Amino acid sequence: MIKSGQVILFNFPQTNQEQGKLRPALLLEKTPGSHPDWLLCMISSQLHHEVKGFDETIHESDEDFSDSGLKTTSLIRIGRLAVVEENLLLGAIGKISSQRLKRIRLKLAKWIRGR
Repeated sequence: MIKSGQVILFNFPQTNQEQGKLRPALLLEKTPGSHPDWLLCMISSQLHHEVKGFDETIHESDEDFSDSGLKTTSLIRIGRLAVVEENLLLGAIGKISSQRLKRIRLKLAKWIRGR
């Protein structure tokens, strides 16, 4: 069963609409309504793309790293979002802690509210 906080694999699209590549992504929440769509954000091992004070880094030494299914320290890029049909998700590889998910959601909400 797919649920928020899972790390899944997905062909994340490029912002210029070119074909993306298979990468991990974080499931944030199922969208409201009857469609089986999910809001997700990209995860990258390219730490130099970090937006300081906004993105979330998950380090190999973090308690939830081993559960995440990630192979190396990675950057959860909160501003790189997509809404995707559930059937396009290629399966869960792990999950993050509920505390980290809550922190990410709060950062996203503050950004959208403009604070």
